[in-house]
Amino acid sequence: MIEFRLYLISDRQFIQGGSDESALATAIETACRAGVRAVQIREKDLDARPRYALTQTVRDITSRYETKLFVNDRVDIALTTGADGVHCPEHGISIPEAKRLLGRSRHVGASTHSLERAREAQRLGADFITFGPMFPTPSKMAYGPPQGLKALADVASSVTIPVFAIGGITPARTAACLDHGAAGVALISAVLAMDDIAGAVDAFSKVMGPL
Repeated sequence: MIEFRLYLISDRQFIQGGSDESALATAIETACRAGVRAVQIREKDLDARPRYALTQTVRDITSRYETKLFVNDRVDIALTTGADGVHCPEHGISIPEAKRLLGRSRHVGASTHSLERAREAQRLGADFITFGPMFPTPSKMAYGPPQGLKALADVASSVTIPVFAIGGITPARTAACLDHGAAGVALISAVLAMDDIAGAVDAFSKVMGPL
């Protein structure tokens, strides 16, 4: 069962004052201490060995705070670090293959950018999906123009698994996403790019309640 509502996705390039793996791990720990209960290690530019090392470090952190840990695309790293699941990008490992390799005790999330893909992800067995980009954001420009709230409502009413709105998410935009059917929000810079990471997490908590 997916019980978290804020899905924090890593990108060390957004960290203030340093962009290495250590700075990212420190930022993630601050976010978890402030209430974040789900983290995805993305860091696609890292080779397998440093990505494994980073994931292991973050696994130790998330375990202390009872935070779920997902690994983007890499089932092998998820399994060897004891992560809670894998996130399947649209052009990465397939959802059925991830489910087969992970077993029933772990979760599989999937990225979607259309109603058709959202329906397909549910049919293939995804436990939750991200949908977007919702609003203009530099990190999601490659995925096309913003989808908007109506598209989010259409997706949320067409699937029964949790939908996390992604792309340009801020505390001020979160309530509208929830009102249009999102189970929660997924984000990067709205937390990791902030000077006050704990304060940024608290701003979402004031809108959403427990994260």
